[in-house]
Amino acid sequence: MSREGGNPAKEHYSRLRGWSCERLWTEEVAWFDQAAPDERIAGVAVVRAVGVVFSESATEGEKAAARRWLVRLLNDPAEKIRRYAMAALPKIGAGPEEEAALLALLRATTIDREKKFLGQTLDKIGGAATLKVIEETPDRFLPRTEQKVKASVARGQSPGAVRMDRTLHDFAGLRIHLRGRAGLESIVREEAEASLQTRDKFHVAETRRGLVALLPVAPFSLADLYTLRCFGTVGFVPAPATIASGADSVEALASVIASPLSRRVLETFTEGPMRYRLDFVGKGHQRSAVRRIADRAYALCPDVLNDAREAPWSIDIHSTGRGNSVELRPRLAPDPRFAYRRRDVPAASHPPLAACMARLAGSAEREIVWDPFCGSGLELIERSLLGGVDSVYGTDRSAAAIAIAEGNFVAAGVTGIRSKFTCCDFRDFAAVEGLGTGVATLVLTNPPMGRRVPIPNLRGLIADLFDVAAKVLRPGGRLVFANPFSIENPHPALDLRSRQVVDLGGFNCRLEKYVRLDNR
Repeated sequence: MSREGGNPAKEHYSRLRGWSCERLWTEEVAWFDQAAPDERIAGVAVVRAVGVVFSESATEGEKAAARRWLVRLLNDPAEKIRRYAMAALPKIGAGPEEEAALLALLRATTIDREKKFLGQTLDKIGGAATLKVIEETPDRFLPRTEQKVKASVARGQSPGAVRMDRTLHDFAGLRIHLRGRAGLESIVREEAEASLQTRDKFHVAETRRGLVALLPVAPFSLADLYTLRCFGTVGFVPAPATIASGADSVEALASVIASPLSRRVLETFTEGPMRYRLDFVGKGHQRSAVRRIADRAYALCPDVLNDAREAPWSIDIHSTGRGNSVELRPRLAPDPRFAYRRRDVPAASHPPLAACMARLAGSAEREIVWDPFCGSGLELIERSLLGGVDSVYGTDRSAAAIAIAEGNFVAAGVTGIRSKFTCCDFRDFAAVEGLGTGVATLVLTNPPMGRRVPIPNLRGLIADLFDVAAKVLRPGGRLVFANPFSIENPHPALDLRSRQVVDLGGFNCRLEKYVRLDNR
């Protein structure tokens, strides 16, 4: 196949990208193998195309043939062709034989550029054999490859897990950041200060927008922290708490990641290899900075491995306004506090928000709780877990949501509480057995906001909620809900006791608490 006056490389690749495996193999690969050296260089896009097209649609037999062809190309006289071949190999499932061929080339080559690209390929497919070669022939191009391959090998041998039950004894210099939705920090702080399980182990040091900082004052475990239900994530902040931005920031950030205190936290709370992903929170991928920091941290502490794939830890870099802070955050999925959430519904509550709402509601004797828009049931479950509840009622217009809420309530393991979930409009509350005028002590709900589930007249729905709550609540009963509107004096029988603006992820709502007055 002639290449005289052929397409530029990108156009050539784009054209081949749409071909079938069979056509690519019988026409382009056959031509490439017979072409003159200068024609092969001009048509090297076929190598790239084979890697992509065969990865998507080839049979196992076709992939095996393609791998053998690419391995042969690793011995091509042209460095560019060898480079294209090594880049294509991982796409179609390279294994030990392909790794051995790449390592043979690594031992033989004296070209720095080729060593760099070999390292990038071995990042993806390297194993124990690669680690052995790196140990025998240390090279300035391979430390990143060494870390990535070590992480891959460690992941394959033992994925690692976060341990909730282990106790950290040596915590001098450590801060703990409880992060959550902005506007809820006062509830998070109150819970931390009131909790019998945590108040003797942690002192609240600071409260900022979306953050409550704790100082440990006694040995503690992750299980201790996770008795608190109102925060979103927990992060461990080794000293210094703030690192100034500037020319030395990479070294400073890497030093914190590799510090003895960071290592103690990771060793204590990790079963298996200490692997982490690195994230600049709110700043996108920042790939170059991540590579430089991870490389330097590995040089300082080779036992802590940067690995974005299923790592049990995230090391988050937060901008503080004065610089950056490093937080070691356990990646727990699902969150053990909310393991009851077996299924969910569109636009469902964020579990820590439901926990905050339940805590804000307070308690009454023999509580009777109604959620007019129960969704997946989180508010009812969180209030029940706080104790003192006699009965819960959940209504929703979606039969699927009712089934999900019932299942989640059972999974929460709350006993001794009567529960009734009914598919109906909340305005028809009188038709729900056991629910009627002046019955409930608490109406607790996160109504639809009209963001993900369109509501034709949302303002009218909220107005109706006030009217219905005033009827259902007995005197002294409370209405606690997330209000998407700023509405003053919504109903003469309901007295506003608290209001706080909460960021629900790009828009604000008002978390409000009302009390039903007597004789109105």
